[in-house]
Amino acid sequence: MKVIEVAAGLVFRDGQLLITQRRPQDHLGGLWEFPGGKREPAETFEQCLRRELQEELGIEVAVGLLIDEISHTYPEKSVHLKFFRCTLLAGEPQPIDCHALAWVTQAQLRDYEFPAADVQLLEMLERDTAVWRE
Repeated sequence: MKVIEVAAGLVFRDGQLLITQRRPQDHLGGLWEFPGGKREPAETFEQCLRRELQEELGIEVAVGLLIDEISHTYPEKSVHLKFFRCTLLAGEPQPIDCHALAWVTQAQLRDYEFPAADVQLLEMLERDTAVWRE
């Protein structure tokens, strides 16, 4: 089974975290996720993340520390995700290539349904208040 490499951003602002909702017609449609996307063969994960956030949300970010790295196998595919802390440099996020977006607090995260691959990261975000500080 081919492994799909994905870069995802943890964009914090004023104690809130940016999440996006997958389009209904996409794989795992309707679920919420951390913005990002598939890495192209010639890209680094950081380059991929900058490109994806520009295309998906119309924002420019500085990609910072790697926060977590997760591999997960779904029945139809395997994914390898790298989650990076990002700083918003320019633009206000718009749902250009996603169904919706939301800025959520640490307590609100559990109100949203995420893909199974994100469970480990969600658990860390729910218990670790330090990562929420800028």
